[in-house]
Order: sequence, then C-alpha cells, then structure tokens
Amino acid sequence: MLNPDSVGRTFHGAKPVSVTQSEISAFAEVIGESDFSVAPPTFSIRLTLEQSQAILSDPEVGLDWSRVVHGDQKFEIHRPIVAGDVFVTSATIESHKVLAGNEIVTVRSDLHSTGDLVLSSWSTLVVRA
Repeated sequence: MLNPDSVGRTFHGAKPVSVTQSEISAFAEVIGESDFSVAPPTFSIRLTLEQSQAILSDPEVGLDWSRVVHGDQKFEIHRPIVAGDVFVTSATIESHKVLAGNEIVTVRSDLHSTGDLVLSSWSTLVVRA
C-alpha cells in the first residue's frame, strides 16, 4: 500500500537529460510520424519514465510496482521538445485513493529547461488488489 506521506512529495532527477535529433527521429519514425523537427508529445515519457519508476519503487513510498498497470496519460505542453533541449526532471505524487480494493495513484512529471516549464504529463496508475 502506498505510504500516505508520499502524496504531495516531489522528487528531482539527479542529472540533466539532453535530447538529440537522432532520438527524436527514431521515436517519431517508430510511431509513424513524418515530421522530425519536433518530438511527438509522447516522447516526453521516454525522458520521465525512469524518474517516475525510481520514486515509485522506493521502499519508503510503499508501492508494489509488480502490481501496477497503466490507467491513463495526459499532457500539458508549453512548447515542443526539440533537439538540443536539456531538461531537469521532477516527479510529484499528486494523489492516491483506493477504489474496490485497487489503489489509484496519479504522478505528475515535469520537464524544465533553463528554468522554464516545458511540459507536464500525468500518469494514472492502478495498483491491482
């Protein structure tokens, strides 16, 4: 069960993450995009997933990662991600509730570049009972 004290906590990435044109092109090609000038919105998951998994796997947080299934995803984009961007990542456990014995956890991941918020994404995870 998720430790209730984890809700509201923000965790910051240990090091900046750089984006290359080859990463954008490869990702865009795989999902069928033909415009390689900007990253598709879902590319941001590639940058934030490791951070989210790290915080949710922390024993102090108390989430059983082996029982997690993805429930929903949404994005708020302030500007497109482009090659050459360098991001500082953070992840915040925004909410937690129990429904029919399942835990519902929402994590917001933010990408900042030179102090500006570029993108936020919200992942809703279901921890099966």
